[in-house]
Amino acid sequence: MKRTILALGLVSVFGVNAFGSVYIKYYNKDSQVWTFKVKMDGQNKEVTFNGSTSGATTIGGSGTKAIVETKCGNVEVANDSKIEIKDGCIKFVK
Repeated sequence: MKRTILALGLVSVFGVNAFGSVYIKYYNKDSQVWTFKVKMDGQNKEVTFNGSTSGATTIGGSGTKAIVETKCGNVEVANDSKIEIKDGCIKFVK
């Protein structure tokens, strides 16, 4: 019983990220809104990046890595990645 209460307390303190997800900060240089297919945890999902803006998005799931399918090829992104989108292609920034 004490372990269950402790586990629930830890989950509430650390939030959803205790279960995993991929949080991405991005800058989309294109004026076009891009919606890419994503593979994560053996499931297919989608992620949308608004045009001509910077922002952040979260891909929900139990993992901390996801594969984003772009017209320039597949890109593996991890939690807390910072990316830039140009001509529908993703590159990592520091």
